[in-house]
Amino acid sequence: MTASVALRLPLETDLSGFIALLQRLRVPHRVAEEGGEQVLWVHGEELAEQVRELYAQHPLGDVNGDFPQAVAPARTPVLVQLRRSPLTALMLLITFIVFAVTLAGENYAAIRWLSFVDFHIDGGNIYLNYLDATLASGQWWRLITPMLIHFGWLHLAMNSLWYWELGRRIEFRQGAIGLLGLTLLFGLASNFAQYWWAGPSLFGGLSGVLYGLLGHCWIYQRLAPNPAYRLPPGVLVMMLAWLAICMTGVFELLQFGAIANAAHVGGLLTGCLTGLLGGMLARRNA
Repeated sequence: MTASVALRLPLETDLSGFIALLQRLRVPHRVAEEGGEQVLWVHGEELAEQVRELYAQHPLGDVNGDFPQAVAPARTPVLVQLRRSPLTALMLLITFIVFAVTLAGENYAAIRWLSFVDFHIDGGNIYLNYLDATLASGQWWRLITPMLIHFGWLHLAMNSLWYWELGRRIEFRQGAIGLLGLTLLFGLASNFAQYWWAGPSLFGGLSGVLYGLLGHCWIYQRLAPNPAYRLPPGVLVMMLAWLAICMTGVFELLQFGAIANAAHVGGLLTGCLTGLLGGMLARRNA
């Protein structure tokens, strides 16, 4: 990997604290005197941008002894990452508990209390209520809880992995409260979008929330670049391509099950809007 310049600073700048921080984070680097300046070299331009962001926030280093792992997260043990992303971990834990209680989407007696609208099964047929009747009975939690329902192990695994990846980024950049607010907002928007498009139906999963998180990171990063929201190359293209493929109806045609495409689109558009607002605010305050 090609070495890149992360920082160029005057010789009188004290870098000892910041160098100690890089050493604790196990970031490979070297400092050289070149042209009357201190030059900090690291491996690769992506890492160089992360180090510049780190220096902008903590030029004196880890002064309080409690700095979060912002660089080279792949080297951080899973348990440490769980402690540093408590809201992300809690959301996944709740999702796993619901998955167990609903027997991987087979226990309709449990699913009935979490679906967007109430329903009952008679003679092998499912009969769903309308939203106004459901809300009239005070069951407002249904506006959010479908995001916790998953139908099958593959459905759960894919959504959990992506929430772990995107949720940690947002929790690091905007805090646990920020991630919680966005998760609830995207869940609400995607559920309403699916109901508006398809009417009373049985749907669930975190995928609408995931597309919201994706859109948020995407637009926010375009307006206010930061290491946390810089997604790996090809991720955005892959996710949008997957959305487009799902919207063709090919999975329904192959009898793989219905896809809640409206929830995906609703989540994505809402995420782009929050990313636009958040990015503009961060850019103005920079």
